[in-house]
Amino acid sequence: MAWELLFSSDIGLMSLGVIVGVMVIGVLMGKLYASKMNEESRKLGK
Repeated sequence: MAWELLFSSDIGLMSLGVIVGVMVIGVLMGKLYASKMNEESRKLGK
């Protein structure tokens, strides 16, 4: 029943969009911060 409500109602679809959006933003920020940490490590290592 919860899955039906999530995929069929307006509120459920908006919630699903928010959940997916937060996950995408988290992945992008994690990659950005990892690249910045690697960049700083290379600067300090030289």
